[in-house]
Amino acid sequence: MTVTVRALLAHGSCLGLFLLASFPYAISAAETDGEVLFVRRIAPLLSEKCLACHGQNEDEIEGGLDLRSAEATHAGGDSGEPCLVPGKPDESPLLLAVKRDDDSWSAMPPKEAEQLSPQQIAWLQQWIAAGAPWPQEARIKEIEESYADKWSAEDGITVETTGALSEEWANRKYKPEALWAYQPVVKPEPPQVEATTPIDAFLQTKLPAGLSVAPRADRATLIRRATFDLLGLPPTPDEIDAFVNDPDSESKAFAKVIERLLASPHYGERMAQHWLDVARYADTSGFANDYERGNAWRYRDYVIRSFNQDKPYDLFVREQIAGDEMRPDDSEGIIATGFLRMGPWELTGMEVPRIARQRFLDDVTNSVGETFLAHSLQCARCHDHKFDPVPTHDYYAIQAVFATTQLAERKAPFLDVENIDGFDEKRFLDQRRREYRETLDQLNTKQLVAALEWYAEQGIDSLEWNKAVAAKKSFDGARKVLMQHRIPEEEIPPKGVGFTVADFGNDRVATKGLQRLSWEEERYEPYALAVYTGRSPDIKAIYQPQRMPKQPLQHGELEQSCILIGGDPFASGPEVSPGILSVLSSVPHGDIPDSIEGRRYKFAQWVASPANPLTTRAIVNRIWLWHMGQPIAGNPNNFGGTGKRPTHPQLLDWLAATFVEEGWSIKSMHRRIMNSDAYCRSCQHPAPQKVAEQDPLATSYAAFQPRRLTAAEIRDAMLHATGELNPQMGGIPNRPEINLEVALQPRQVMGTFAAAWTPNPLAVDRHRRSIYALKVRGLPDPFREVFNAPAPDFSCEMRTASTVTPQVFALFNGQASYSRALALAHRVLEEGHQGEAAINRLFRLAYGRSAADGERRLCLQHWQQMEAVENKREVIPADRPLVVRRDAIEENTGEPFSFDETLYAYQEFVPDLQPSDVDVKTRALADVCLAVLNSNEFVYVY
Repeated sequence: MTVTVRALLAHGSCLGLFLLASFPYAISAAETDGEVLFVRRIAPLLSEKCLACHGQNEDEIEGGLDLRSAEATHAGGDSGEPCLVPGKPDESPLLLAVKRDDDSWSAMPPKEAEQLSPQQIAWLQQWIAAGAPWPQEARIKEIEESYADKWSAEDGITVETTGALSEEWANRKYKPEALWAYQPVVKPEPPQVEATTPIDAFLQTKLPAGLSVAPRADRATLIRRATFDLLGLPPTPDEIDAFVNDPDSESKAFAKVIERLLASPHYGERMAQHWLDVARYADTSGFANDYERGNAWRYRDYVIRSFNQDKPYDLFVREQIAGDEMRPDDSEGIIATGFLRMGPWELTGMEVPRIARQRFLDDVTNSVGETFLAHSLQCARCHDHKFDPVPTHDYYAIQAVFATTQLAERKAPFLDVENIDGFDEKRFLDQRRREYRETLDQLNTKQLVAALEWYAEQGIDSLEWNKAVAAKKSFDGARKVLMQHRIPEEEIPPKGVGFTVADFGNDRVATKGLQRLSWEEERYEPYALAVYTGRSPDIKAIYQPQRMPKQPLQHGELEQSCILIGGDPFASGPEVSPGILSVLSSVPHGDIPDSIEGRRYKFAQWVASPANPLTTRAIVNRIWLWHMGQPIAGNPNNFGGTGKRPTHPQLLDWLAATFVEEGWSIKSMHRRIMNSDAYCRSCQHPAPQKVAEQDPLATSYAAFQPRRLTAAEIRDAMLHATGELNPQMGGIPNRPEINLEVALQPRQVMGTFAAAWTPNPLAVDRHRRSIYALKVRGLPDPFREVFNAPAPDFSCEMRTASTVTPQVFALFNGQASYSRALALAHRVLEEGHQGEAAINRLFRLAYGRSAADGERRLCLQHWQQMEAVENKREVIPADRPLVVRRDAIEENTGEPFSFDETLYAYQEFVPDLQPSDVDVKTRALADVCLAVLNSNEFVYVY
């Protein structure tokens, strides 16, 4: 079956057009028949290049020229001249416009990048010369049926399928290898080769001829690798000793380690970080409106719980897309939909509501595609996808699923498993609130006094004003009363009367500060960053957290989804109903209703169907990446034509099928991958040069690939080694210390200054796992940023590890690194170790092993040298700022003003161990510790 002309013109589709009209075919003999030429070439060409402006939107026909029918095309547009002169191409305005060499007619299409190719112009000229025939519907169908096989054979557009693709999709022009991800997952039999596990059997068949594999890693290396992979932390010396001395066989002993790690509550923290990278988790909204999403932390903790519980992945998917529709009265289901709110920026007073709404719909459509289906869908927002079977219609059909999804902070009582410790820090917000209100009260009093002076100067009776003030007690309130009573404006004191430039500035700072606090305070309330199903409310701007209305199905607008021409929110095209990717319409799913309720739930069932090949392949590909350092299919967010093909497609399908068979269990998949020989191999290959020549991309897995720890792992490993790490799980975000210049830098949020970053007063709160640190989009932690922590504005499918000079300054010269080195030295000496024993203990805590003779000698020598240096150095305790001065331009007057921001958390701040708190010997050993923490052995996993 071919793409029909009727479908192209009826739906304004461009998909088949790119496939059929953008390649320089020669005009065959059959196409000299004008009707055949029209069906094969001209109709697709008009749809691709012209209908967006001349037919898709009946209310906005550019230049009055409608190209949807023969009659309208021949009639022409506003010029009054016919668009076509049959048989006379050189006199036809349509041809003259596309040739762009006649100044009498505007060049079409207007953009040079979209102009017709010489081949396309030749088709159009040939068609007009043949009389510009435009056959009727029945004739079009007859031509399509007569020439379908011939055209498919000529253009090579038939794709062999195994049933995953409908007949329509199978006859479109795609590279067959680009459609691999849409084929159904059929579990292959493992190759009949000598191998320990099916995974190793699949890998062995792809091993380059003559290339051997590396031996198994030693036990100390293996437990460190596994512990970082599953917990994001190093193993303790005792855990290493237990494994190294386990009398069981290598495989049995290691299997026990894996089970212990999977049972650890810290497993969920490590896996959640992977997921939150993809989901774009942050505690603020981003861009200029970077206000806090106070209760986003509850979604973060939901993800951690889900991994720890080994929640079946299909349920995990459904909850994040439609948890509130599945269990409307369950806090867990409501919290899970925070996934849909993770995109940057939502409606505030600084954006057009319709644009903000469309921004959310576009964001959530693409995010669902990338996260669960490994498909970026945004290319289809403006036109049919050029490389993947995703027409614009499908994009907006999926978007229609979310057309009745509204944003709100929903009531969700705290669960027993949620950590609500630390709520006492709300006192810092109360202190700021009190300061803002005192400022506004003082300014209000100043205006009231100035208003009476103004009345006296104007010679106007102030009786009505005095009554209004008595009723409202405020300057602004009194003005509103007089305006409501229709008092002439010239008889009402102007806003800001008596104000100086600084008064105007402080009034704005305090007013906006109170608005901002309403968002920050959400983290202490039983609400969830979530969505609800209902009509779209009429909201012009948002100045405080939104609540779910009492009757969401009755009040508001029921949005009718349609194709947006060029992705423009104000250019509506054909209407669409909620749907799925039509290329996978064979995947079982219930009809997605047009009604308000149930759309997301039905769509989630399709996404999480065991027969959906994108979903099952996508997650096992991610898990493989988390362990092996690279995915099987090279772009975990993009299984489409522009993504990298799987290096081991049969292995990927075997994993996907096995994953479903084992109940969608992620922990089971960990066991299979980590118990394979490939995972347990050493990084040291006996013939590294041969590996470099035969497997430069390391896709054979002949040796394990080392990786540098992520920024979070480096920080957490340091705290783990010093004994400072607070293992408490979940709860409101903590605020570790960051570079002071960055913490205090001026930053704008919601039209005023954002509050400075102030760390938690107590070290026990500052030293929690990095996953719990407040993640501010507009203020990234410099240490994490320089070590490639991804920005949360876009989904991070795979972390990278660059090596750049600023990393030296962060890790070797940074305050955080030195503080950890000092704490590590203090721990070693406080435990009673001296001399060689102290160096051994240091190595055990940092590396999990004792120091070698040469290492001990060098470290002791350096320790002694640094004692001499420290004896001559004066140690001055560090001060913490209590106030920061802000300089700004007052927007009402355009003049500069300044104000002081009080840093309340620093008033109670208890610093980490300082150099002035310890003796010379400890400070000298700290320098040795700093070198150890900067070594490859500490910051790499082998």
